[in-house]
Amino acid sequence: MSITAHPDTVLIIDFGSQVTQLIARRVREAGVYSEIVPFQSAEEAFHRVKPKAVVLSGSPASTVDIGSPRAPDLVFEAGIPVLGICYGEQTMCAQLGGKVEGSDHREFGRAFLEVEQDCALFEDVWAPGTRHQVWMSHGDRVTALPPGFKVVGTSNGAPFAAIADEKRKFYAVQFHPEVVHTPDGAKLLQNFVHKIAGIKGDWTMAAYKEQAIEAIRSQVGKGRVICGLSGGVDSSVAAVLIHEAIGDQLTCIFVDHGLMRKNEAAEVVAMFREHYNIPLVHVDASDLFIGALEGETDPEKKRKTIGRLFIEVFEAEAKKIGGADFLAQGTLYPDVIESVSFTGGPSVTIKSHHNVGGLPERMNMKLVEPLRELFKDEVRVLGKELGLPEHFIGRHPFPGPGLAIRCPGGITREKLEILREADAIYLDEIRKAGLYDAIWQAFAVLLPVQTVGVMGDGRTYEFVCALRAVTSVDGMTADFYHYDMEFLGRAATRIINEVKGINRVVYDVTSKPPGTIEWE
Repeated sequence: MSITAHPDTVLIIDFGSQVTQLIARRVREAGVYSEIVPFQSAEEAFHRVKPKAVVLSGSPASTVDIGSPRAPDLVFEAGIPVLGICYGEQTMCAQLGGKVEGSDHREFGRAFLEVEQDCALFEDVWAPGTRHQVWMSHGDRVTALPPGFKVVGTSNGAPFAAIADEKRKFYAVQFHPEVVHTPDGAKLLQNFVHKIAGIKGDWTMAAYKEQAIEAIRSQVGKGRVICGLSGGVDSSVAAVLIHEAIGDQLTCIFVDHGLMRKNEAAEVVAMFREHYNIPLVHVDASDLFIGALEGETDPEKKRKTIGRLFIEVFEAEAKKIGGADFLAQGTLYPDVIESVSFTGGPSVTIKSHHNVGGLPERMNMKLVEPLRELFKDEVRVLGKELGLPEHFIGRHPFPGPGLAIRCPGGITREKLEILREADAIYLDEIRKAGLYDAIWQAFAVLLPVQTVGVMGDGRTYEFVCALRAVTSVDGMTADFYHYDMEFLGRAATRIINEVKGINRVVYDVTSKPPGTIEWE
């Protein structure tokens, strides 16, 4: 999977925990490259990656069940440091000669760890005799240690909450150091990769950029690449990176479906043509898209129509360019991580990029995916490294189908115009209030509801606009943003006064779950 070889890699063996990705992120934040593999293919990955250290993740499984997942034995025989987390601790103990039992005492949520004695994992972070908040989530517990291990930390529900075999550099903890609810967890993981495994923290975005450029050059050679630009951060960073590697062998195609935010299409075109001088084909296909969507109310059909038309337009434009050997796209690491299922093999949930699903096969092209090792926040750092403007890199996520899914009910040009104006005013107010970076995503939705209002001396019968704003770390769960009422009042007044067609504004206070972030 790796586009480049990383000599100092930490391999994370995934047993199906919800938070395995966070382990990878914490290790990378410490300046060390990490890769996640499902336990079923861990042995093959171990030979391929030749890691300098291994982390065993948590899991919803129970080590006491027959057939529950295990780490390959060679991990413990390779003479490299190993850190077991939660289930990782339990399987480590079970495999190395200790004992694990189902427990009546489940520990879930905040707990306190008593540091019993010194060990390299706690060095300069936790002193013996002190007490620290950690995050627990387990039912089973270790009841007897394997030979060579000592207890270094205990909690109420887990007498073996942290254990160490310093000679073999094996460490294990019953809590989750990767989550923010363990305040010092990131420092413990830094100790593991730097002090215990002795890996230097030199995996930087500048180094990654150089490696990626080399990898693109060796993959593409003298070939030609086309890149589908969506106007979003991922495809833009991928395009600029590839351009830096191969210059005019790259052509970008920007299919403008008429569903972008206000002035967005013009900004993307200006940035690529003027600022970067990257060959760009701008296709204004708004008539085609909006014509096909007019009156369509089913959200799924809207998405399918947009996807189908995108491929048709993109394919037609690519044929005009002629003879491209490669298709570039901004696939990210979370899209390519295989998630673990316990009913046999890894359940491969690799999603097709909504922009170019199925295109490479149809057009007989190979894929160039220079971001497939990066998380979203890392892509932003790479964007900075490549000199993309700050306001562009920090933009809120925007869905591929664009405003089509923020306009429930039938779509018309008029409704899209109304929505665009309302959305622009709302985002302007958020920026003026200095809240833009505190919010993960904010947008307006034009509801298919009209209500009576009074404006001046006249009666109006116009649309309702809903405002949405959420905070989130990764978009998987989200909480609505708690504005003060003064802000909402100000934004609503401006929208009603300045946007013809809206006479009422409401604020959406649904979290995810149960709601989704978008309305459709």
